Amino acid sequence: MQLILGFIFAIFITYLAYRAHTLKKSGAYAAAFTGTIIFGIGGWQWAILLLTFFITSSALSRAFKKRKQGLNEKYSKGHHRDAGQVFGNGGVATFFAALHFFFPDSLWPWMGFAAALAAVNADTWATDLGVLNPRSPRMITDLRKVVEKGTSGGISLIGTLAALAGSGVIAFLAVILLPADNWSLNTRYFLLITLAGLAGALFDSFLGATVQAMYYCPTDKKETEKHPLHTCGTPTVHIRGWKWLNNDWVNFSCGAFGVITSLLIKGLY
Repeated sequence: MQLILGFIFAIFITYLAYRAHTLKKSGAYAAAFTGTIIFGIGGWQWAILLLTFFITSSALSRAFKKRKQGLNEKYSKGHHRDAGQVFGNGGVATFFAALHFFFPDSLWPWMGFAAALAAVNADTWATDLGVLNPRSPRMITDLRKVVEKGTSGGISLIGTLAALAGSGVIAFLAVILLPADNWSLNTRYFLLITLAGLAGALFDSFLGATVQAMYYCPTDKKETEKHPLHTCGTPTVHIRGWKWLNNDWVNFSCGAFGVITSLLIKGLY
């Protein structure tokens, strides 16, 4: 019965997002699937975390439009999410929600779910609020190198603080909704999830600076994630990185790294 209710709720939320032009058609189908798993198997606590990520990330992607003018030419996709973006950001979290069905009395699926969402939320906040940094970002692999805003692998002080805040929001809700009524334990889990989320966002930047597929527009003479065509309509040329590792896979890796980091930190105590 809960799975049916989860499906109905997921369809309702997906429809609203599609009407608000936050999701493309393929993204709506993907969101309905992931939402059904998370809402139907996890329940309302899991739904709150997912909706927090989706609502805040959607709002921030539309905010500060003037500051973001000209950055769209660098990003592979816009704020109208397709299936790849939905699964890239929510695939790891959905996997842990599904594991909750097989391990309903265990805490670790919830922690993995929260860490994955904390990581992608941190990355989204860093990307969308990092544009407010008054100075140009620096490459994460070489902090002496100044790069243009929107460059994959670029980090800034405001962007990093935004990532910490985005991760902290998910972590706070995760421990508030945690079944255990132990504030000492909850405090440790809050720090664990927050740090794991920040680590995931930084790992995302590291991949962007090293092995993510990057292209070059001969007309505009600029590096971009867009392929096969740049914003101007010119075919882009692959210049570095693994061709298969696009932004969707980088986002998926971000969530996965957040989970791995949470497990490593948890193993230390």
